[in-house]
Amino acid sequence: MFSKFTSILQHAVEALAPSLPLQEDFVYHWKAITHYYIETSDDKAPVTDTNIPSHLDQMLGILLQEEREREFGVTGPCMEYLLHHKILETLYTLGKADCPPGMRQQVLVFYTKLLGRIQQPLLPHINVHRPVQKLIRLCGEVLATPTENEEIQFLCIVCAKLKQNPYLVNFFLENKLKSLASKGTPDVISEDTSKGQGQDSLSTDTGQSCQPEELSGATGLEHAELDDEPPHQLDDLSTSLDNLTVTSLPEATVIRPNQDYNLVNSLLNLTRSPDGRIAVKACEGLMLLVSLPEPAAARCLTQSTCLCELLTDRLASLYKALPQSVDPLDIETVEAINWGLDSYSHKEDASAFPGKRALISFLSWFDYCDQLIKEAQKTAAVALAKAVHERFFIGVMEPQLMQTSEMGILTSTALLHRIVRQVTSDVLLQEMVFFILGEQREPETLAEISRHPLRHRLIEHCDHISDEISIMTLRMFEHLLQKPNEHILYNLVLRNLEERNYTEYKPVCPEDKDVVENGLIAGAVDLEEDPLFTDISPDNTLSNQEWLSSSPPATPDHPKNDGKTEVHKIVNSFLCLVPDEAKSSYHVEGTGYDTYLRDAHRQFRDYCAICLRWEWPGSPKALEKCNLEATFFEGHFLKVLFDRMGRILDQPYDVNLQVTSVLSRLSLFPHPHIHEYLLDPYVNLASGCRSLFSVIVRVVGDLMVRIQRIQDFTPKLLLVRKRLLGLEPEGPIIDHITLLEGVIVLEEFCKELAAIAFVKYHASSTP
Repeated sequence: MFSKFTSILQHAVEALAPSLPLQEDFVYHWKAITHYYIETSDDKAPVTDTNIPSHLDQMLGILLQEEREREFGVTGPCMEYLLHHKILETLYTLGKADCPPGMRQQVLVFYTKLLGRIQQPLLPHINVHRPVQKLIRLCGEVLATPTENEEIQFLCIVCAKLKQNPYLVNFFLENKLKSLASKGTPDVISEDTSKGQGQDSLSTDTGQSCQPEELSGATGLEHAELDDEPPHQLDDLSTSLDNLTVTSLPEATVIRPNQDYNLVNSLLNLTRSPDGRIAVKACEGLMLLVSLPEPAAARCLTQSTCLCELLTDRLASLYKALPQSVDPLDIETVEAINWGLDSYSHKEDASAFPGKRALISFLSWFDYCDQLIKEAQKTAAVALAKAVHERFFIGVMEPQLMQTSEMGILTSTALLHRIVRQVTSDVLLQEMVFFILGEQREPETLAEISRHPLRHRLIEHCDHISDEISIMTLRMFEHLLQKPNEHILYNLVLRNLEERNYTEYKPVCPEDKDVVENGLIAGAVDLEEDPLFTDISPDNTLSNQEWLSSSPPATPDHPKNDGKTEVHKIVNSFLCLVPDEAKSSYHVEGTGYDTYLRDAHRQFRDYCAICLRWEWPGSPKALEKCNLEATFFEGHFLKVLFDRMGRILDQPYDVNLQVTSVLSRLSLFPHPHIHEYLLDPYVNLASGCRSLFSVIVRVVGDLMVRIQRIQDFTPKLLLVRKRLLGLEPEGPIIDHITLLEGVIVLEEFCKELAAIAFVKYHASSTP
């Protein structure tokens, strides 16, 4: 109570007293703080009952006023006094001892305001960055302390300063071996400033050398600072502070690694804070630090801190905390995740489900890892992503994906699908792709398709006995194909098409000229003359006005010996595949081929934008340069897709939709070999090879036989289509429903392929 009265009286005197020159005023307030430690007998009273907070505020105000009154970059006498007399060192010691109680909080606030509000660069000064370093070490030592908020504010202002001037980070990469002996022993610091370590001296910008700290009772308060004090008072102050240090924070011997990055370590500690706001601020501080362009900082961050371990260990623990079975639909539909907004109340959520809190926590932390790697300096990003690959993907996810429990496979695949959709960092995406597919780029052989076990298992799951697992895995691959990473498509498909050994090469002979002029490759079969298609009605082909108006004329000057057949031939080939009696779309308005053109155009444009930087060739590799003698294998992925496509009449509707969706995605890629193999019906297939078109031809052949056995086939087909479109209410179960739904999917898929072929052709022929 008496100290509060003294404080009020002092403010009154200050208000009435004539204003002193700034430096005298500044020194007065500092002396008032030091006198408290000399004169006080009660060091248990909280700091808020003393004048210390007021004096610190006054000192800060004077420094700000002094800076405003001077030109930028000119250091005034008050700042000179603060630097020369090592006031920040002394304040650090008082804060470390936390005497009087609450002093650490006051010191943190003073440091934060000083660094945040003073415009001139302070951190290059050794008498600033050295005590700042020491104060950083105190932050995060104990979680849930009363000073957590002040600690995170202080750390974040330091991070912000480093973001403004990244070279300053070299002052915070401590290249030393610190030994703290028994109580009361001075700190002995040996600075290793060898250039071999890539570290700058802590005093690079000041010209001062880093001498072993001179401690006045281990305080850093020097006699020069108080040279106008009586000797007995100096002894009293020194003894008081010495006692504070010894009794409050005894330290055992500690050996630190040769290189410390305590700013990162303190932030990492605070990411574990039970207060979500503190944890998010700590994550933001880390994001600032990893983005600094200094290579030495990036190296230290990944090699000398536990950042990689913390990221991956938390990912692993959050993943393991998920329930063994979560509904895949819940995993897919849970709202968009943003790591900084991980606030969730189960009570307030009307759409809550078991495990939602755990799922959001996992996806939020994965989003943070992804964003952190996305923002990180290149070498740091690579190291962080590799850690996630090795410690989380391989160590935690792979065993789950490789298990035999159907429920476990479904849940783990749904989670993989979700993070495939969610990842945005190119570096983390690359590691995820290597995890899922492996790094192989040489052509596959049937004997070696299990070379990368996880890739093999996931592709096999596309044809799993469980339709749910098949659909989920196919969806994962569909989203994977949409990612901007060239290795995905190359590993799954392109490496097997490089040599074009699915074709049988026949040199163009003079007698074949007429055929070439009509837009066909020599030796190709015109499907319009095929016995399978003798019942095609002229009404089912496209009119000239629909496509020929923009198709180039077939002339001898434009032979299509590069595998790119005239577009109208291709379009009609796909549109005429399904026989008339198996078609139902012309009975329902708005289901024509043209409805697919707009979607195909938009999607193809998006795919072209993704593939632009991959420098794909504009035309197929010349057959003369291809190794056509090599045995062709379409690869495990296409093999499974073709196998499933061949069973389209016997598979559930949802499975068929997903298989055809993945195949149409593949067809959209603007690579000439993909276009030729998947979209050119007239490619001259080598013996024993199959293409997408040949697979569909076999399905149609089977369909024409089976149609004969079904009474009232066309009315039933039309009814099923209307039910699927919601134009007819559900009614009695129809016989052969699986086959009828398969026929509808087949017809729509052929129209979609025709639209894709049309759009791709005109995109390539437009200048």
